[in-house]
Amino acid sequence: MENHKALIKEIQTKFDKKVKENEISLLEYWKSHLDKVLSMRPEGIASLQLQIKKISDMMENRIKILKKG
Repeated sequence: MENHKALIKEIQTKFDKKVKENEISLLEYWKSHLDKVLSMRPEGIASLQLQIKKISDMMENRIKILKKG
């Protein structure tokens, strides 16, 4: 019984670590896209809105893919 508890705890720890790594990776990916927009210094609101829309569309596409899979 102790072996099962230890195994479950080990698996839970590994799972939590993997979830955290995936979340960090995801946030770094989207942050890089936002940093690109920030560094562009768009000349007007329309250009900025276009870039934000592009990122939003990318996120929406990714969500759809994940929901299908």
